[in-house]
Amino acid sequence: MAFSFYCSSALPPQHHDNVTFGSKNPLQNVKNLVKSLGIPSKSCPPYLSLQQGNWVKLICGASFEDVVDIRNLSLVYTLAGVDCIDCAADPSVVSAVNEGIEAAREIVSIRRPWVMISVNDDEDLHFRKAEFDPENCPSDCPRPCENVCPANAISFDREKSTMEALSSTKQTAKLKGGVITERCYGCGRCFPICPYDKIREVTYVRDAVATAELLNTNDVDAIEIHTSGRQTHLFKELWDDLADSVKYLKLVAVSLPDTGDATISAMNQMYSIMEPHLSCFNLWQLDGRPMSGDIGRGATRESIAFAVHVTASRERPPGFLQLAGGTNVHTVDGLKKRGLFQTHITSGAEHNHLHSLIGGIAYGGYARKIVGRVLSSMRSRHGDTGIEHHAEHLLNALKEALHLVGSVKSYNYPFGIQQ
Repeated sequence: MAFSFYCSSALPPQHHDNVTFGSKNPLQNVKNLVKSLGIPSKSCPPYLSLQQGNWVKLICGASFEDVVDIRNLSLVYTLAGVDCIDCAADPSVVSAVNEGIEAAREIVSIRRPWVMISVNDDEDLHFRKAEFDPENCPSDCPRPCENVCPANAISFDREKSTMEALSSTKQTAKLKGGVITERCYGCGRCFPICPYDKIREVTYVRDAVATAELLNTNDVDAIEIHTSGRQTHLFKELWDDLADSVKYLKLVAVSLPDTGDATISAMNQMYSIMEPHLSCFNLWQLDGRPMSGDIGRGATRESIAFAVHVTASRERPPGFLQLAGGTNVHTVDGLKKRGLFQTHITSGAEHNHLHSLIGGIAYGGYARKIVGRVLSSMRSRHGDTGIEHHAEHLLNALKEALHLVGSVKSYNYPFGIQQ
């Protein structure tokens, strides 16, 4: 597909001359901020970002199901200009994403990002939960699981017996609580750290029939299939089950790990399976180090190495390339050092179609972490609520999101908001 027009995500600096950020109305400051940056307008569809190399996807998490946080994350990152929001293939989660998007668009008339659901063809790290019975935990356990959890998905309360309450002792206290299932997204950091080996891994595979029904609604624009790439017959089984439902989508993505020399061959096999029913754009998500972007700078190295591997091959199948797995604020710099950030190549039969070698970046754990700090503060003060009702929190969350999204989109920041 060839397109002859270009849609810029940044406005010339002179467009910021009359922008005021000192309003006493925080919500007005949010509106001023979004309008001043040149966030992609309604006339700039998400697929153009893939071609230009400035595509940004928010990963809510294939197993993250806290609908309050998901709604607020979707609102904030829609205002920040993401092109796509990826979430669990669950109707309530999809509804929360769409609600957050529409709430953002009520604040500022802005382009709607695509809504993507994630599914798996077999056991996968992204499709699991931690589980344990807190009553089996010793009362004197230091609870390292609670401290290491990046999603605040483990919580304990001590329940006192009647005798204990009367005597004010703590000897027979039982621990209640445990894993908050809807918040656990399966990062696995609690498994090895439990001193008593009490935490279990619960894996699951998304139901193909339920997924097909969800795809047939108007609430979903894209799908991502997580696969190991090692057993393509499982991929084919899932694709065949979904074939009648994917024809109305705008994007089909396949997320896979780097399996070395077998990667390109697996990608080609999967593309040959998809091609007869593929009537939209396709994308390969290069999953470097899953669910680790919030750990630190080094987490992004594997995703960049994966990109180097795939882009070096002339045998790779058609489709946009997008980084994920360990991505964070350092990923753009890593791509630049490798000469892969917004590097354009020609393609097509006549070599007249220009597009970016790397379509963009998906941010998960890191994106949730930087905005999640604001959401956690708001929740502790105001309970479960929409962030648009607390505009000071919204402004702070938006600045965090813009700092990340803007590194890919190259926004022109007005004086005083750069971080």
